[in-house]
Amino acid sequence: MGGLNSAHLARPAGRAAAARRTTGRRAVAARAALTAALALGAAVGCRGERAADVAYDGPFADVVREAIPKIERAAGLPFKQPPKVERRSRAEVRAFLEREFADEAAARDMAGQIAAYKLFDLLADTLDVRALLLDLLTEQIIGFYDPSTEVLYVVDEAPDELRAMTIEHELVHALQDQYVDLDSLQRLQGENDRVSAAKAVIEGEATYEQLQLHLGLGDIAAAMPGGWDRVRREIRQQSTNMPVFSAAPMVLQETILFPYLSGAEFVRALKARDSTPILRHPLPASTEQVLHVQAYAPTPDVPTRVTLPAPRTGEAFYENGFGEFETRLVLYQWLRDQNAAIRGAAGWDGDRYVLLHTPGGDGAAWLTVWDSAVDAGEFFNIVDDALARRFRDLRSESLGPQERRYTGGDRALRLTAVEVQGRPAVLLVDMPRGSRTDDVIDAGAVRLDEGAAATASAATAGGGH
Repeated sequence: MGGLNSAHLARPAGRAAAARRTTGRRAVAARAALTAALALGAAVGCRGERAADVAYDGPFADVVREAIPKIERAAGLPFKQPPKVERRSRAEVRAFLEREFADEAAARDMAGQIAAYKLFDLLADTLDVRALLLDLLTEQIIGFYDPSTEVLYVVDEAPDELRAMTIEHELVHALQDQYVDLDSLQRLQGENDRVSAAKAVIEGEATYEQLQLHLGLGDIAAAMPGGWDRVRREIRQQSTNMPVFSAAPMVLQETILFPYLSGAEFVRALKARDSTPILRHPLPASTEQVLHVQAYAPTPDVPTRVTLPAPRTGEAFYENGFGEFETRLVLYQWLRDQNAAIRGAAGWDGDRYVLLHTPGGDGAAWLTVWDSAVDAGEFFNIVDDALARRFRDLRSESLGPQERRYTGGDRALRLTAVEVQGRPAVLLVDMPRGSRTDDVIDAGAVRLDEGAAATASAATAGGGH
């Protein structure tokens, strides 16, 4: 998801499973977005029109025929071929989700991200995340588009009004898939931040274009009392009406909502700049670019790709990165201070963490790279404060102006400001108590590559079916 982002594997079985896992999970936030669109449309006044003569003769023909020309006009691109729509029962959808959760590679990747979230205190150690995610996926699912089969599946039992809006939303994904290879976005392993950024555009455009379908083309914020802040409030408010979602841990809620809230805002900002269809733009390379459109255009702030050396202790079993958005979430989880979390993540330019098995338990090493020494210093100080709040019994020892050693609970930690290839960086090591923390990662052997993420993201944007 963004958090717990899934990855497609070889076609057909692995890719199909991963595609549906992603589309199923996003249905939770999509339901909130759809309900918000209904509320906002009622407030402003929906602008209906007669369906054009559209070449489609499948299920829900009236809804699909009416939606297609509106979507084409809002997105600025035509469908290359008519979409395919099929019906499914809710029981069939749940059974199908259970099968995909059993996919070996998908389960391995999910286990890695869950382990990371638990080690960084974003999830409780005892939480059965797989069961919770399955409940989240099926709580309010109405329909989803599957890139691997190129079919829009609609749940029969859904209320008519929400079903029609779901079809509209998922038709945007069907159109996107004809211009961008949506499957390729999910095949990326260990690239959580880049996948989250790409998903933000895909879901953000579907959310924004659907709002335009109901509120009219042009600047939505200008047409609505309360402006864009009201859109964000409505989507968040609707999500609280879902019992399972509203009781889920903060990291799951926020990573599920991120593509809809920040993604739609990013799309709105791009549309305000020029009339180029969203899918004609390169995909953003990081959540930093989604959060700060000025980091995307006109001059991209390209994230730095971080490659960690093999750890000197323990056995590495998973690697990934948080990106600016999830770095905010880590800091917020520890501090419960939104302003400090945003400030601490500002200036992010790249990161990578590795999880380790050791005789005493699992550990982690997380290296972050920053735009400036000032940004690195701000992050260092905020993490130092955050650890004191995370561990009530924290004992801290200063080893110099740029290094701290800690013990808290059953953990031993070390925070070090370092320089990697001339760039300011911060290394946080979190190990079982009694373990060494000074010889886990050789900072001098870390490799930084600038521009690699942007090149890969641009390549991902090409294609389509």
